[in-house]
Amino acid sequence: MGARTFPDGRSAGPVTPDLVIVGLGPGDIAHVDERVREYVMDPARTILLRTIDHPAAAQLAESRRVLTCDDLYRAASDFESVYSAIADRALALVGDSPVTYAVPGSPYVGESSVALLRTRAAAAGLEVAVIGAESFIDAVIAEVGVDPLRDGLRVMDGRDMPDPLVLDAPTIIGHVDLPVVLADVAARLDRVLPESTPVKVLVDLRSTTERIVETTVDSIDPELAGYRTSLFINAEPGGLIGAVRTMRTLRRQCPWDRQQTHQSIVKNLIEEAYELAHALSVLPVEAPGGEPDFAAYADVEEELGDVLLQVLFQSTMASEAGAFDIDDVAEVLRQKLVRRHPHVFGDVEVDSPDEVLANWDRIKEDEKTGRTSQLDGVPTGLSGLTRAEKLQDRAAKLGFDWDGPAPVFDKVREELAELAEAGDLESAVHELGDVLFASVNLARHLGVESEVAMRRAGDRFEARFRRMERDGPLEGLTLEEMNSRWESAKRAEIPGDKEMTW
Repeated sequence: MGARTFPDGRSAGPVTPDLVIVGLGPGDIAHVDERVREYVMDPARTILLRTIDHPAAAQLAESRRVLTCDDLYRAASDFESVYSAIADRALALVGDSPVTYAVPGSPYVGESSVALLRTRAAAAGLEVAVIGAESFIDAVIAEVGVDPLRDGLRVMDGRDMPDPLVLDAPTIIGHVDLPVVLADVAARLDRVLPESTPVKVLVDLRSTTERIVETTVDSIDPELAGYRTSLFINAEPGGLIGAVRTMRTLRRQCPWDRQQTHQSIVKNLIEEAYELAHALSVLPVEAPGGEPDFAAYADVEEELGDVLLQVLFQSTMASEAGAFDIDDVAEVLRQKLVRRHPHVFGDVEVDSPDEVLANWDRIKEDEKTGRTSQLDGVPTGLSGLTRAEKLQDRAAKLGFDWDGPAPVFDKVREELAELAEAGDLESAVHELGDVLFASVNLARHLGVESEVAMRRAGDRFEARFRRMERDGPLEGLTLEEMNSRWESAKRAEIPGDKEMTW
């Protein structure tokens, strides 16, 4: 027999179902619907409570005999096991007498055990009635005065917060039952909202112990956690959504931002990309493995933000032209990632990272039309070292490459010898280019990013030169005296210094 539901708590006529699932509302038994009272007070029915740790449930247990499932929570290792055990217990009880299974709040909100029990009961041919009740969401809405439809209310589970965390509408966060859970939620909020953002902590609504604590994101007390604690936030969005909206506001209201075009800020994009590359080059080579260098990561975080600004800026201008916006950019990227990872999102099997790269390149080539060379698509605007590496990678994928680093060492020596014999400036430029190109090839075979190696070499030179200057002015010194200071600066380097090592 199919399930019968009464979402508003009313019945079309007398029913005597085998199993009735009811909600006890968010607080005291005084707030329990009259229809629910009929089923929980009927002496002919066995009353099974999901938990007695709820005001209405505890008050009900004072007036009549009840069974609970609290022992199942203590015995199980995970929630799925608990829900399965609850369903087993309820169905076993139905064999002896009609059963009323009562849950806190509403059986339609946050009650996984109800969904499982309904499915199993229907499969067993049992008649089931579900009678709704006020949920914790209804209670919070009544207190804070939002319209879920008009205001776009969001509801989140404190034990399973979304990532990325989007807070661009009024938001209720429930299931903050333990101090560690509430502390984690507060930390997540603090990352994407200003510290002074107002927060309401609603505790034990619809009961004599009801409390509403108005605080800020940085001052949420974890000890307010409990089974009937919820948070309510209604703030200007932070994080990614906040950055998007801020950029749009700047485009409308800031004279400088409003004046820019796609072309006028290209140089900014290039500069920010190089600054990011430098910040990344300071990280240990094994990062993100090994011990994290949080100071270096702070620089990376800032530079990533500057690059993101350029993405948002360009996307905002494109949206003004009616071409695309940031959501389109993200969706095109998402589709590309899915398409180029058939071993993750499809049925292709791979055994190594090399196979992943081979599939990526094949799919990429299939996407690109009108190309006449394998070298098409390597930007000419890249730095010389990076462009050389890209060209070499393309050729290597077709098998045009050295077998290993040893012959490349020989090639570098050969190019150096030819440079030494260059008779004029034009020849020197040509031969020096060959030396650098061969050096990039050597770096590639050694597994070294040539751009990173070059940046670190520059950093080492700068650090050593500044140490030379700290010992006094360099003007007037002989070359021998400066070389002596240079060697002293090298000896002063600290082993393991991220600025100094590869």
